[in-house]
Amino acid sequence: MAERIKPNILLVDDRPENLLVLEGVLDGEGYNLHKANSGPEALRIVLKQPFDLILLDVQMPEMDGFEVARLLRGKKESKEIPIIFITAISKEAKYVSRGFELGAENYLFKPIDPNILKEKVRNAIQYYRYKRQMKMYEEQLQAKRKERVK
Repeated sequence: MAERIKPNILLVDDRPENLLVLEGVLDGEGYNLHKANSGPEALRIVLKQPFDLILLDVQMPEMDGFEVARLLRGKKESKEIPIIFITAISKEAKYVSRGFELGAENYLFKPIDPNILKEKVRNAIQYYRYKRQMKMYEEQLQAKRKERVK
């Protein structure tokens, strides 16, 4: 990865034991892990600092993961952050496609395989950082073009 700063990952699940499982798998992999126990808490945390990835449980009380994703996509500071949905509910195409329509990067199905979790997280962060880097290069190129026109 071009950036050497530890990626920030937000883990969102209403069940503490699920957060512990995610944290246990990802701890020691070189990430800054942050936890939220609800959708509203996740939204507050995301507004306070930048994240490279959000692992978001679909089925939560008060506000489900789909609603959280919809709200994140509506805000400038969070609309590009990759989201991996985590669910035990259904692998049905219509259900999964709803998550992708809301901008999900990927899905994980419970029970979670630690190796698949690590690979999906690594790939999502790498892709997100490449996209950010390309956007930065495009902006620099546009600025240089504007300078030439003057």
